[in-house]
Parts: sequence; structure tokens; C-alpha cells
Amino acid sequence: MNLRRALSLSAATAALLPVAMAAAPASQAAPDEKIPSCYDIDTAWGQYHGNTFVARSFGIPETVALGTHWTAFTATLTNASAKELRSFELRAQVGSYIYNEGERDLGPYSDLQYWDTSQHVWKTLREAGGSARGAVPGPKTLKPRESVHVQLRFRVSEDLPLDQNYHAFATITGTFVDHYRDMDCRAYQDAGDGFAPRKG
Repeated sequence: MNLRRALSLSAATAALLPVAMAAAPASQAAPDEKIPSCYDIDTAWGQYHGNTFVARSFGIPETVALGTHWTAFTATLTNASAKELRSFELRAQVGSYIYNEGERDLGPYSDLQYWDTSQHVWKTLREAGGSARGAVPGPKTLKPRESVHVQLRFRVSEDLPLDQNYHAFATITGTFVDHYRDMDCRAYQDAGDGFAPRKG
């Protein structure tokens, strides 16, 4: 999967759209697991297309040095459709793809924060299992041509063993409830990029 190429294409398209800052509520509910994925109820591969969002991100380099230095980046998701997106939610994550048995995830060795625009502080995202991910406050709906803009930063610990190749990434994912094949389903789009960890 060439994440950098796919996101670069989205970024080029996003330059044609206006960016309207969306207000963020204080909290956000977890996704409703009872709603199926739009991609799972497809009748054929690729029939449900993900053209609702235009995604772009800036600031993630190709390599990231291990240590205490933060890498800051911005991510924007724009509603490029003609419909209002319902039950809109945002989640951010730093991690790595696991392709083979015995490979480790980079997430537990990472720190991830988002900029809280209301309190003007960085807030840490960390799930109970130790992974650097979690929900980011955002709008509950996204109108046509409206955008949500998020500032994030991450770092990867010097304790990360470099005895394997990591296909690492830092992303924010926007999800929403769509109506497809006469039923409600959940769709998503990522904004972010891939990177390779290295010794500082």
C-alpha cells in the first residue's frame, strides 16, 4: 500500500476547495459498532467509492528520528460531497502495519497529541492497551464543502527496537454514517502519511 502516493493525490485535489474551520465540541461518542461498514456491504469490489472526503496533510517527513523531539503535522478533511455528513467522528493514530507473525507495532513506543483549540494546550491520546491513538474532538456533522482542521504531533521512543522494518504512519481518520443499499452504514477517510523510524 503506497500511503504517501494516495495522500498526495488527495492533497492536490484539496487545493481546489475552500477550507472552512469547523467548531469542535468538548467530547465525542465512540462509533456505534452495530452499524456495518459501507465497504463490507458492497456487492462488488470498489462499488462503494470513498470520494466523499478530500484529505490532505503537511509536516510528516519520510524519516523520523527516535527520541524526545516532536514531529508536528496538520491534517484536513473536507466534505467534497453534496450531502451533509451525519454522526461525524475523528480518531488519530500513530502505528505501523503488521504483515508477518512476530512483527511489533510501533504504536506503544510512540506518543501522540492533538492541539486543543479551546484550552490552548496539547492533549495526549493513549488507549488502555498502550497504543498511541484515540478520539479527537470535532464537529458532529460536516456540511458540503466544510472542512475540519486538526493540529497533531508525535514522537517515537528511543526504546523502539530497530530489528525489523516498520511501515509506520501517523493519521487522523474521519468517519460518518452514510446511506447505501437501503441501509445505514459507516464510511471513513484517512489524512496523514507514512514514515520510517531511524536512530537520532
